[in-house]
Order: sequence, then structure tokens, then C-alpha cells
Amino acid sequence: MQTAWTYKVGAGFAGPVVAGGRLFVFHRLGGAEVLEALETKSGKPVWKATYETGYRDDFGFDEGPRAAPCVADGRVFTYGAEGTLTAVDAVTGKRVWQRAAMKDFGAPKGYFGAACSPVVFEGKVLVGVGGPNGGGIVAFEAATGKTVWQALSDEAGYSSPVVAPLNGAARAVFFTRTGLAVLEPSSGKVVGQMRWRSRSAASVNAATPIVSGNQVFLTASYGTGAVLVDMSSGAPKEVWSGDDSMSCHYATPVLKDGLLYGYHGRQETGAVLRCVEWRTGKMKWEKEGFGAGSILLVKNRILMVRETGQIVLAEATPAGFKGVATHRAFDKAVRANAAVAGGRLFVRNVVDQLVALRA
Repeated sequence: MQTAWTYKVGAGFAGPVVAGGRLFVFHRLGGAEVLEALETKSGKPVWKATYETGYRDDFGFDEGPRAAPCVADGRVFTYGAEGTLTAVDAVTGKRVWQRAAMKDFGAPKGYFGAACSPVVFEGKVLVGVGGPNGGGIVAFEAATGKTVWQALSDEAGYSSPVVAPLNGAARAVFFTRTGLAVLEPSSGKVVGQMRWRSRSAASVNAATPIVSGNQVFLTASYGTGAVLVDMSSGAPKEVWSGDDSMSCHYATPVLKDGLLYGYHGRQETGAVLRCVEWRTGKMKWEKEGFGAGSILLVKNRILMVRETGQIVLAEATPAGFKGVATHRAFDKAVRANAAVAGGRLFVRNVVDQLVALRA
């Protein structure tokens, strides 16, 4: 791979997002959370939108935003580390509206601040805010930021929601700190719930739910493991579960041809890369010593950005790990998800740099 361009960025774990020929990166510079739009071909800045933040990490970790932006309906939606939800015009960078969402709904800070990437569906911005008294999950009007509906009182995890068809109807699927929550995105009506979390209070739910057919896959670490849930009857029904299948600490696995590819095990103790059968949870293969990172599906291959800064491309096959290529992108740690668009890979480290790579 060759470097097309590089760009200096600040703190944060929020992955870059590409839409409409622009790359959007959300990071922290000094006392401000910053959303920037760059030209994907050149890395040239187009506009910058900022607001002040007072977020402080209780554990001394990174104090930048954690959640990737969402681009929809001509706007860019960001959710900062202290729960500030902002809508910005995607062309000009002008702020459209802003809500102090966690403050408005009385949500606790949690261990690592807010990390839920917003999802926009039919004019509503869906966010796992984590507030009590019915402020666990909130839908905001995309045009104005006004509250449309709110549901449940689950604390927020670090997972982002998805909207997907279940039993022929669109459903918003959340992995809260408590477990699975399935809602009607139009009204907020809860159509399914299932508790799935660690017995340990010092734990997180971070991986995004994966929906295939009428089934939902959840995975977490801390002795929790994974569960496949069938929603065909309307109510959640466990198909299989266990901690010996795919226990993902932070990164969301990918699904290809009935097989899951992802990181099994705790990030700080050394995860392994695994291939697991969707319908049974049976492990097909694993590669030890791989460590943590993020993973993308690119056609028939899996592209992994390891926490060490190494990029690995491998075949998506149940026959065993088959590496295709490797490239050293950084000598510094990488925590954010990468983005692939227009034949380029966009990836950032946790310290100071965003890079665009081409084959």
C-alpha cells in the first residue's frame, strides 16, 4: 500500500466516515470537540465545526470523542464523549442544532463517556442515551433536534444501534448496558427485550448487534460471551450462547456466508482472531497472538487494522487463516475503526495522525 496523503488530528477513538466525496473526522483539539470535512482525494480541508467540551476521563485514558459520525439527509450527526449530540450541514459545516443529550436526560457518565454512534432513520436520530425515567433510548427529530420519543431506562453501553428488517418490519436494535432491546423506530414501542450482560459491574457492552434474517447476534467479554437470538416469533428466543465461541471485548465482528470473523478475548490480555459458524457458534479456526483491533469486510476478504498499527488483509474462508497482505500504517496505537471508499483505506491512530492509503 502507498500513502496518498496524511492529516494531523487530535485525540479520540471516533473512526473516519466517507460520504459524497468527503471524509469526515471527529476528534478533540485542546478544549474543543472538532468535526472536519476533508476532500477524500487530496486530504484538503473543506470546513471545520467546533464546540467546547469539558470531558475528563476518570481512568486517564483518551479524552476525545469515541463515536463515529453519521451522515444522512445532507447533515452530519456527531455524539461527543460527554453526550453532546450535534447536527451540522454536510456542505457548509454550519451547525443546524445541538442537544446536551446526556445532561437533558440525566444519564450517568459511565466508565468511558458516551460512545454510541447515532443512526438516522426516516427523519429521526436514534441514540442510546442511557438516562433513567424512560430516557434510555431516545429519538430526536433530524431536522430540529426535538425529542420525538423516548423508551426504557437502560443505561447506555458503548455499542451503536442498527436499523434492520425483522419479520418484515424495520426494527431498531440496541445493545444497552442491560442487553438486547428491539423497538419500532417510528414510535419507540418496545417489541422485544432480553437481558444479556456480565455479572461483573465493571464491564462494558461495546460490539454492535449483527442482524441476519430474523436473528440477532450479540457478543461481549467479561465472562459473558456470545448469543444468537431468534426473533421469528416476535419474542427473543435463544438459539445458542456461550463464552467459548466469540467473546468480543470492543470490536464488532463481520458476517460473511454464514461465518463470523472477529476478535475473541479481552483486549488487554491478548485477543485471538476467530472464525465461528453463525448458526451453531462452533469455532472453525483461530489465529493466536493476533491481539485486538478492528475488522472490515471488503468483498470476499477481511481487512483488519491491528491495535499495533499493522494492517492485515486475509481471505474470508472457513479453511483457516489465509493472509494475503500486510502493511505497517503506524508505530502508534490504533483504536478507531477504519473506512474503505473509492479504492482507499482511511485510518487514524489515537495520537496525532489520519492517513489515506491506496493499493
